[in-house]
Amino acid sequence: MSQNVFSAESAENMEAIEQQFAVKAVKQMDTYWNLLTAIPGSKLKLTNQDDKIYESFMKHFPEFKDPAKIAKIDEEEMKSKTGKERWRKFMKEFEDVADYNFGTMLRTDAGQEYTQEGTIFAVRMQFYAVEIARNKYGLNDWICQKK
Repeated sequence: MSQNVFSAESAENMEAIEQQFAVKAVKQMDTYWNLLTAIPGSKLKLTNQDDKIYESFMKHFPEFKDPAKIAKIDEEEMKSKTGKERWRKFMKEFEDVADYNFGTMLRTDAGQEYTQEGTIFAVRMQFYAVEIARNKYGLNDWICQKK
């Protein structure tokens, strides 16, 4: 009996798969930005579990109770060995959220638009946790007021 097992190393069309992931991440980024230009972030609900995500995020990352800390994300800290482990523990609770570990784009600075220098690749639950907190603190409201 043979098993079909996907092997990323031997996949012939990895470039096409990576392009599909990139397209989906950019579409999600554009959709979110368009929402923020139309609705103040403080009035926006990203998931049906926003409150649960926020409470768990604050439990796992109490330093982000400080709006200044969540306003500017330190990519090196987030992606360090310790940071990855903390995020892994946090995300374990949300495996039921659609695409919870799918790649997406995250602004490192809530006071800036998406830019090449100010945008990092993150997983969806990191995006949700950070942006839900930013929205609760009103850090994204400037985007809607800008138009």
